[in-house]
Amino acid sequence: MFKLYCRMYQSMMKVVSKLLPWKKQKLLNKVNGIQEVSELLKKEKIHHPLLITDKTMVELKVSNKITDQLSTYEIYSDTVANPTTRNVMDAYSIYVSKKCDGIIALGGGSVMDCAKGVAAKVVRPTKSILKLKGLLKIRKKIPFLLAIPTTAGTGSEATIAAVISDEETHEKYFIIDPSLTPDYAILDPNLTLTLPKHITAETGMDALTHAIEAYIGKGGNEETDTLAKKAVRKVFVHLLTCYHHPLNVQAREEMLLASYQAGLAFTKAYVGYVHAFSHAIGGHYQLAHGYVNAIVLPYVLDYCKDAIIDKLSALYDVIKPEQQLSNSEKAVSFIKEIRLLNQALNIPKHIPILDDKDFDMLIHRAYKEAHPLYPVPKILAKKEFRHLLNQIKGREYEW
Repeated sequence: MFKLYCRMYQSMMKVVSKLLPWKKQKLLNKVNGIQEVSELLKKEKIHHPLLITDKTMVELKVSNKITDQLSTYEIYSDTVANPTTRNVMDAYSIYVSKKCDGIIALGGGSVMDCAKGVAAKVVRPTKSILKLKGLLKIRKKIPFLLAIPTTAGTGSEATIAAVISDEETHEKYFIIDPSLTPDYAILDPNLTLTLPKHITAETGMDALTHAIEAYIGKGGNEETDTLAKKAVRKVFVHLLTCYHHPLNVQAREEMLLASYQAGLAFTKAYVGYVHAFSHAIGGHYQLAHGYVNAIVLPYVLDYCKDAIIDKLSALYDVIKPEQQLSNSEKAVSFIKEIRLLNQALNIPKHIPILDDKDFDMLIHRAYKEAHPLYPVPKILAKKEFRHLLNQIKGREYEW
């Protein structure tokens, strides 16, 4: 009965999705596009924006590329990885007290999530962040939001979701509403040229995970499938180039576009169990989201592959066309290619710090996040979640 309930809920959400007021976002995909922020704000009649970023962007003076263009602005730079409710409230206080009229998000996915949380609070000031979690709790036009990603992975500049962490419990939760889609996104590859290698690797695998989960689930359509396939191919073609040759502007540009396309795909088709595990594990142990996604991805695909052989086969054709293999062989080979890519990026196979005493909590959080919303290809039981956690930990497990 539970599986039937989940599938009925997902079918209903797929219908609702077609009726939602999807925002038409404007995109500037251009080398040195960040230099056009001032003109863009003038066009949108934004006079006193709040720039939300993090300490790294300030220390590296990347934020100066924006502030040097502006005569008046405010800045919040205390955003942390896995942004917290405190981050959102502190930035929101600046927005209100300084009478800002728009938001610029400069950074990775954490900055984007914080900025979206602030935007949500601006139009829903009487509600706590906790009260805004879940689906369609905003339903109002947010302040002008310009998203400028400095990593190629989260795709948050294209999505309707923000992920916020509870400061006390470290539990992550979603705020999902079409109004959260940024009004404008700037993809400037020059902003990603100096990324540390491990961040290039982890965020790239995050983009790959978004594309794959959007494609293999039951929530997609022709549009999202096309976007997901394009993103998968770009990651396999360009990620290692970015990793070994970080100043390759063309490869960086392609990875930014892959991340954006994957974001467009999963914001309508949703993600799946990889993300449910990743949010639970990453939130509790304070691990980077893309890092956990990369490790978890092949285990979930391998466990569920019998339900998605044709889909995995099609993705293998995207990266290795004209290989004379059966669909089953292609499915297995595609998962192998992900493992090989992780290996080439120096991402480990396991997360050994997973503590047995945390398993019940991790299973509860992941299971609650995934059901009934995520249109996963195969609905798993909690004992199967435990089996996967043991695999992710690196333990041989009989069950």
